[in-house]
Amino acid sequence: MTTSTIAPPRPTAHDHKDPWRRTALVTGVLFLITYATSIPAKFYFYAPMFADDYVLGPGADQQLLWGALLEVVLVVANIGTAVVLFPILKRQSEALALGFVGARIIESVFISVGVLSVLTIVTLRQDLAGPMAPAALSTVGAALVALQGWTFLLGPGFVVGLGNGLLLGYLMYRSRLVPRGMAWLGLVGGPLLCISGAAVLLGFIEAGSAPQLLASAPEFFWELSLGIYLIVRGFRPSRLTA
Repeated sequence: MTTSTIAPPRPTAHDHKDPWRRTALVTGVLFLITYATSIPAKFYFYAPMFADDYVLGPGADQQLLWGALLEVVLVVANIGTAVVLFPILKRQSEALALGFVGARIIESVFISVGVLSVLTIVTLRQDLAGPMAPAALSTVGAALVALQGWTFLLGPGFVVGLGNGLLLGYLMYRSRLVPRGMAWLGLVGGPLLCISGAAVLLGFIEAGSAPQLLASAPEFFWELSLGIYLIVRGFRPSRLTA
């Protein structure tokens, strides 16, 4: 009498969950949140603030407050991307991973100072418009608007190029966690963003001009494509995810 045994089925890739899939998903969502908060805040909710003598006019304070709230969420998402990515990026280089976290924090500090300037403008217009002379009110308001503009230039317009562009792009390129062609957008876009930000700072080009927008395009698409890729595909197989 013979007995036969049936070999168990071989496990497939779907039988084992990717332990880093959740990290990739959360990172991708956080990157997309930075887009969903920063772009509306900058180009819509803060738009009335840049009108001449905003603090002397009827104002759109509620719109500015919504923009400030969006940027608070932006700060949380910015730091979140660095914190969530750090455990996996440090396997490639702990020093560069810490540099990425530090750059994200510095960027968030600049954004936070900009938010405080917006909130101060609202307070200035609502509570101090009566006691202060119109000329003094206008001068202080213009100074706060200028401060918000400089924080945007130095944070999203410069530090991002170093952190999200060069450091994160290099780490993703070396680790092969995402396609290398995608990582090149960060490696190219980061320096371009820094150069254009320095050019605005030194007065060679104007903020928001065509040269600056063109130089910002690779970094824009790098972060956008990274967020979408991590949500849809997750990290590519790599020695860092082994």
